[in-house]
Parts: sequence; structure tokens; C-alpha cells
Amino acid sequence: MTATSPLVLGPLLRFVGEHDASVWVETAAPARVTVAADGRAWHAASFVVEGHHYALVLLDDLEPGRTYDYTVSVDDELVWPPAGSDLPSSSIATLDHTRATLLAFGSCRTSVPHDAEHHASHGVDALRTFALSLAKGESPRPDVLALLGDQVYADETSPQMRDFIASRRSLDEPPGEEIKDYAEYAHLYELAWSDPAIRWVLSVVPSAMIFDDHDIRDDWNTSWAWHEEINKTPWWHERLVAGLTSYWVHQHIGNLAPEELARDEIWRRLEGAAPGEVDLTGPLRALAEQVDRHPERYRWSYTRALGGSRLVMLDSRAARVLEPERRAMLDDDELAWLGEQLTGDLDHLFIGTSLPFLLPPGLHDAEAISEALAGPGRSRPVRRATEVVRQAVDLEHWGAFSSGFVEVFELVMSVARGERGRPPATITFLSGDVHHSYVAEVTGGDAHGARSSIVQAVCSPIRNPMPRGIRMLVSQSAKGLVRPMRWLAARTKGVPPLRYPWQLTQGPWFDNNLAVAEVHDGHLTLRWVTGVVDGDDDRPRLRVVSEVTV
Repeated sequence: MTATSPLVLGPLLRFVGEHDASVWVETAAPARVTVAADGRAWHAASFVVEGHHYALVLLDDLEPGRTYDYTVSVDDELVWPPAGSDLPSSSIATLDHTRATLLAFGSCRTSVPHDAEHHASHGVDALRTFALSLAKGESPRPDVLALLGDQVYADETSPQMRDFIASRRSLDEPPGEEIKDYAEYAHLYELAWSDPAIRWVLSVVPSAMIFDDHDIRDDWNTSWAWHEEINKTPWWHERLVAGLTSYWVHQHIGNLAPEELARDEIWRRLEGAAPGEVDLTGPLRALAEQVDRHPERYRWSYTRALGGSRLVMLDSRAARVLEPERRAMLDDDELAWLGEQLTGDLDHLFIGTSLPFLLPPGLHDAEAISEALAGPGRSRPVRRATEVVRQAVDLEHWGAFSSGFVEVFELVMSVARGERGRPPATITFLSGDVHHSYVAEVTGGDAHGARSSIVQAVCSPIRNPMPRGIRMLVSQSAKGLVRPMRWLAARTKGVPPLRYPWQLTQGPWFDNNLAVAEVHDGHLTLRWVTGVVDGDDDRPRLRVVSEVTV
């Protein structure tokens, strides 16, 4: 958009069902936003947060399996599609439960320019390359794009973001080059979603998002020690409040189906409000302050129906219980909610969690050992030394929260055994975070009565490659650590035994990737694609990195 456009950011097509959809925008001023399609129009008044203006337009009474071209107007001024664009018109494709599900997913995307210099430093943006392929009709449109964390990097800012920060405050002022407040977060999202191809693909592919640590800060909620230490800094409170507030605005509300939105305590403030813009700043800041100490206060997890399949998007960051004596990945309310969502009578069950549930087995054991050594039953020197290692090498995944890992694994196995309805053909964890991609599968599940294939599919990064010097170490440790770490874990007090073994079956590979899961004939095909430059940095092409059928 131009500097004078009333549309600052968007439109983002967020929720899409068989009969409903939602479209998100940021506007330059208080406004009435209209989405028009098929001779009809839907409207929403903007709301304001920290001086920024947003609207989420809810569309209803749509027909299943139809494609609707749509336009966006702000105060009756047509603002989308943009004038002069060479990209196709934006449209909404409603779900059809008789059609096979196509689900794209990935995580970890830095927002830097798409030129030769940044292709050399950051690689080619896999999501942008996919957008260009989709625009040319070379790739089918997914039913949903699951963005599994690190949509923005609040702690590792680009030169463009640092220029904006420097225009507001000194970079010598804490937190330096990191994001400080809501205004900086708003600009960070603008940088992430403003490239024309990215903007277009987010206007035509429904998106389901969940945060990971870099959306707030590296190692967010790793441990009680980390939590207590960072809360001593003078800048953390504002950073966390701004991060969660901006997440609710930019990512969370669009995740929810209309009936879920209607139950949301913040969203309900907009319903039946008097004419004029509702200011949600105060309620959102209060909520963000509360959930840091009381994760059960608000649920960020949610579900999406996908024809005969279901996607459960799980918060594996903010819902953590960090007190050493009761440490858990999910608080009790969150675990109970998850148990209600993990059911059978589905063709396929997808569980989106930013952190891989099934790490390479040796790494999982290393994390479980670290948790045991940092626990309350160890001496103070051992606990402190282990905590240093835990934070230094990111021992913070499901394996480092053993009790929650065991509980969730048992829930999944009960679905696979048919104890919660007809077992789905596959139960697939979709994850990111680790800056390499792989597939892992539970082995010997049938010996425990499982009739579903249980799979971990990781796609990371979309654009933030692992340094080459570390790749060989990761590749070797992914399989080479299995036996020695299992031996050590079995002899470490406090590490629970692994009842259900798994192994890495594909990977790891280190390309900037976007993955696509395709459901067909009771099977699941997983495909990873990357961007390749053939002489034109602005127009990379897609290349298939790997394809796996489960």
C-alpha cells in the first residue's frame, strides 16, 4: 500500500470453514471495513490497541466448496486488490468435507529483503517462493497454512527494524536492538507481512498460527530460574506485555472460529459496543500481565476442522508450569482441554506444536537427563551447572518436561488404540523450532495396540538457516547419540522410562523449507519444498527437497 493508503497491513485471510470466514486488516485510522464477495458485503468497525487500528471482518452464510473472489474497502474506499498488481485477485475457498485435505506448515521466518545479498546470508524465503508458484497456478492452494512459531523475531532484529527502533530511542537503551514495546512490535509485523507476494498469499490461504519463543524472546519460559532472572530486568515487563498483546491482535483472534471468538473474554467487549472505536489496550495489557504468572488464566490453544481431519494447535510456551516441584509443559486445565480434543472418528489427526514432540531419541534423552539434574533432588552446584547448560544449548523441548510428555503420549496412544472412537489412519505432530527438518515415527506401536501410524513431521526454517558449521554436528547427533544417551538416561534417577520407542526415518535436512501434508486414500503424503534462484532473485522457483508417504 502507499503511504497515504487507509490500509496499513493485510488483508489476511484467517479462519475459513464450510460456511464462515474471517479477514483481518490494520487501518491507518478509525474506520469501517467492508469485505465484499458474490454481491454481498460484510462489515466491521475498527478497534484500537496502543494507538493502532484493526478490524476482523466475519463472513457468514457461505456455501461449502465454493471459491469467492473478494475485495476490501475502508470507509467505502476500495483498498484491495491493490492497483497495478500482477498477482491474481484474492479469493476465499470454503472447505468441502468431501475433498482431500491439503495442509501447509512451517516455522521460523526472518523478514529481510529478497535480493542476492540476503539470499546469500538468509537463503531464499520458502513461503514467498511458494506464493509465487501458487500465483502462477503451479501449486495447489492449501486448505490452511499452519505457521508454527517465530513468525517474528523480537530478539534478533533486521537492519530495517533497527532503523525504526533508532528513530524512536537510543539503541544503547535497554533492550538495545531488541523489541521494546507495542509500537515496535507493530512495525515488526508490518515488515514481516508487507512484501507483495507474502501479502497476497496470506490473503488467499487461511492461516493458523501459534507463537514460539522468538515471538517473545529466545528461551521464553525455559525454566523457573530463567523466568525469575529475566523478571529482574527493567525492560522485560513491557516487552512481555507488548508481545502477548500484539500476538492477540495480529495472530490469535484470526485463529478462532466465530463460535470460539464469541466466547473470548476480550472479543466480547466489541459485541454490542456503542458507536465509535473500542479501545482494547487496557484489557489486553491486564490479561498479558496475568497469564505470565497464571497460565491457566487464558487459553491460546485452539482447533481447526479440516473436512474429515482435525488440526489441534497447541500452546507449548505460555501454558508451561515452571515451578521445579511441579514442572510441566501444560498446566492442568490445558492438559484437560487437550484430552477433549484428542479423539478418534477422524481420518487424520494433526497436532500442531511449535516444539517437536518427538525429538531425535538421543536428544530427547539428553533433555530428560538435564531436567532430572536440574530438579529439586540434586545439590545446588549440580542444579546451577545444569541450568547453565540447559539455557546455553536450548534443552527446553518436550523431553525436558517429562511428566507432560508422558501424559500427552498416553493420550495419543489411547486415540491410536481406538479408545476414543475409531482410530485415525495417522496421528501427526507438526512442529518447527529446531532449524532443520525431519520425520520420526513411533516403532512397534501395534505391540501396544496402536492402529494409527504416529508421526512427527518437522519443517524448520522457512527462512532462517542453521549455520553450516553446526549442521554436521546436528546431523551426526540425530542418530549417533541414540544408544549412549539411552544407556545414560536409564541410569539417571528421575528420568522416566520410554514406553513407546520411536526413530528418525527421514532427514535431517537443512534447507529453508515449507512443508505440505496431503491426505489421500487413507494415506498421508508429506512434501518439503524450497526456493531456488535461477538468475532472477525476485522470482525463485520451487524445488522438492523430500517426499514421504505414511
